[in-house]
Formats: sequence, C-alpha cells, structure tokens
Amino acid sequence: MTRPRTITVLTGGLSAERTVSLSSGAGISAALREEGFDVRVLDAGPDLGAIVADLTAHRPDVVFNALHGRFGEDGSIQGVLDWMNIPYTHSGVRASAMAMDKAAARSAFRAAGLPVAQGGVIAIADFPAADPLPAPYVIKPLNEGSSVGVEIVRPGTNRRAAIADAWTYGPLALVEEFIPGRELTVGVMGDRALTVTDITPNPDAGHEFYDYAAKYQNGGSRHILPARIHPDAFAQALDLAVAAHRALGCAGASRTDFRYDDTQCGDGPGRLVILEVNTQPGMTPTSLLPEQAGACGIPYGALCRWMVEHAACRT
Repeated sequence: MTRPRTITVLTGGLSAERTVSLSSGAGISAALREEGFDVRVLDAGPDLGAIVADLTAHRPDVVFNALHGRFGEDGSIQGVLDWMNIPYTHSGVRASAMAMDKAAARSAFRAAGLPVAQGGVIAIADFPAADPLPAPYVIKPLNEGSSVGVEIVRPGTNRRAAIADAWTYGPLALVEEFIPGRELTVGVMGDRALTVTDITPNPDAGHEFYDYAAKYQNGGSRHILPARIHPDAFAQALDLAVAAHRALGCAGASRTDFRYDDTQCGDGPGRLVILEVNTQPGMTPTSLLPEQAGACGIPYGALCRWMVEHAACRT
C-alpha cells in the first residue's frame, strides 16, 4: 500500500472502556495530525449503519482502531472493516476474538506450550454454593478488558454471594489460582518485544491489584521499566510475549500481561504466567505500550505512524 494520507480514528464505542477509548483516540488523532496525516475522528456509537455510512462517505485510506473492549476489540468492527475492504490497525477478526475470550486464549496458549494459571470456566449461578478453587483465587469476566469486574477471593472472606449478586458480565466466569508476586507487561510491535514493565499498584490509593482505576488514574500505579527482575525471567518474558502474539495470530501491536511469582525463588528466576494478550493496548497518557515504546526510542507520534503504516485488511 502507498503511504496512507487520510485516517479515520474510531473511538468511544459501547463497552465499559469507552472513556479510555476516548482518551486514546484524542491522543492518537493529535499525534497523527502532527505526523502530517489528514485525520477525522468518528465516535463509534450504537448505530452500526451510521458508522458504515460515515466510512462509505469519507472512505479513509486507513481506519485507526482506538476502540477498547466489546465491539471494538472482539473481532466485530474488524469484520465490518474487512467487509468494507478498508485497511485497519491492530489484529484481525480471529486474533481479536480469541484474545478477548479469555477461555479461548487460555486454550491457544496451552496448545502452544505457554504457561497459564490453573483454573477454568464456571457458571456464575453455581458460584455462591462453594469455592471453585482453594482460596485465594481470582474470578474475572470472560470478555472484558482493563481488569473490569476482576475480584480476588481470599480465605475466609465469604464474598461469593455478594460477587454473584453484583455480576453483570454474563452467565459464565473464569476462575484462576491467585499467583503472588508482581504484575509485569511486555509490548510487542510486529515480531519485536519492547521491554518489561514492573507495575506496582498504589495501595495508598486503595488499589489491591492493577485494577481499572490503577491503570488510568494519575498516581494509581508505579511503572518501573526496564523491570528489575532476574535476567532469565526478563528474557523469558520478552520471548513469551512474542510467542503469545504469534499463538493468537496477532498483527501490529499487542501487549501481554503476566503474573511473576518471585516470592520464594531465592536466587532463581521465579515463575511467569500469562494472564492475557491485549490486541488494542491503551494509548492514553498513562498507558503502558507508548511508555515502553518511548523507552525504546520510539516517540508517541512515531508509534502511531508505525501502526498506520502496518494497517491492512486481515481476512
């Protein structure tokens, strides 16, 4: 494809991450204008016909998909753009759908020999009756991002009924063993892993783990990059992020999140477990992918330009 000139940035959307997407879209559109592109911003609301009509009328060279969560990250809008034959950033239908479905992603990781936590899918209606795993364990929605709906169930807390009563994420949930230690993340651009970030939520701000608020509020967490961890674990995290990207068939940029248990490893490298792959990493002022790219000498505008230049239809 010749160098694209006209870009439509899809932002907003319908998911619980709408506010994050609007922030990402604002940063992306400003950066792409500074890079010399002709940029339009389209808030992807509930009227799919209006989205199609707008894209048909203006027919951009590339759609920059800045949506997060359902519809924007699960293969839905990717299918629409493939059907319209408009190149778009990030992953295609299959990779997006698999990454968004945590159970499907776990299956793909296990088939590729990649490490995942012990656990499985349960019916939320059965959850109040008994602990599905020995506590502590984590319960999370199958199809949400940004840690929306994630709960840690600790021994003796007796919170199963309250969690089930407040559950709004469908009839099923994923439960996994709680892995002590640290939260790490690795961004990938194409076949290149960037670096490893050690994420420490701020307990003084009420964050027990890297939840939604810790991700996007100023002061919600502290990012250390490159992470100060065992060099073998650092190298393994880079390799696993690229392997997970490939196992799902991702394209463009992604970000893989890990738990890293170094609590009882002595001088050893500890245990790394893949939590998930984000096919639409956040691009807000506090987001991890642009922070890693910047640490590797890739400014925010250059990162956005790279994504546009690697856009494609991915049928």
